[in-house]
Amino acid sequence: MKILGQKIHWHEAKWIQQALTHRSVGKFNNERLEFLGDSILSLVISSYLFNKYSELSEGELSRLRSQIVKGKTLAAVGRYYQLGPMIKLGAGEIKSGGVNKSSVLADAVEAVFGAVLLDQGYEFAKKVVEQVMQPWLLQINPDLIKKDPKSELQEILQQQGLQLPLYETIEEIEINNEIRFKVKCLVDELKLSIISTGSSIKRAEQSAANKVIEVLQQT
Repeated sequence: MKILGQKIHWHEAKWIQQALTHRSVGKFNNERLEFLGDSILSLVISSYLFNKYSELSEGELSRLRSQIVKGKTLAAVGRYYQLGPMIKLGAGEIKSGGVNKSSVLADAVEAVFGAVLLDQGYEFAKKVVEQVMQPWLLQINPDLIKKDPKSELQEILQQQGLQLPLYETIEEIEINNEIRFKVKCLVDELKLSIISTGSSIKRAEQSAANKVIEVLQQT
């Protein structure tokens, strides 16, 4: 059977059948496999980025990974490999165009990864994930995430026609004779408010901006 561009000989066909069954069908669905697939996808991509980009910091690696494993990218993966027609949907979901929904496609991609892990083991699943994601891994440009988080957040919001974020220093906290600053980053139009701390106001603002970026990429 060929799925996501990979030819796989299943030991137990029940796993791939479950992976391709949406929750609208009934209790036998792909939600639990989606949970498992999300985990192996994150691990494989994290390992790939860690080994390939030794010059990047933890925060930069996290931002890079979030761009690859987010729902929008996974939906693109599903469309690229024409996964939609293979997904079994309930009648109501079919009427609402479920096979074209990004969330349905993204969840199914993760569920397939989970099914491969259970049926074939980690090493095989790792290779499948890397092969499936290869077109997106080749498009990675680390320079795009080396901007400081405040500048990056500003650009993201401007691209969406939104107002710039507001930063507010909430309080100063003394911990072990060191002053820590608590700062709030507010994106009013999105009703999004994130609080973070740092050893300086600047670092606290950068940390808060980075957390806002991660939330925006996940949604």
